[in-house]
Amino acid sequence: MKTVTQVPEPWNAISELFVALGDAHRQRILLSFEKNERLTILQIAESSQLSRTAVTHHLKVLERGGALQSEKIGREVYFWVNQSFMQQALQNVLDYIKDEI
Repeated sequence: MKTVTQVPEPWNAISELFVALGDAHRQRILLSFEKNERLTILQIAESSQLSRTAVTHHLKVLERGGALQSEKIGREVYFWVNQSFMQQALQNVLDYIKDEI
């Protein structure tokens, strides 16, 4: 058994991503996006059983975890899947499993 005192640098952001993906509501929000689609909070809330306040909270967690990106245009905030970050984070995990376990 190895003694691990620090999480490897490539894994630092991965833990926040796993936190973000660890909730069924956030998973459903993430899965509601079509490829390359940008959605507003209102659009996401309309397709959800959650309140707009709850959706906003989950979007913040997903964004903090790196699963989503956002941009404010006028009065609207648009969200989209951060595909490159998620692919790299999950690839780091797969590489570790392949090389170390």
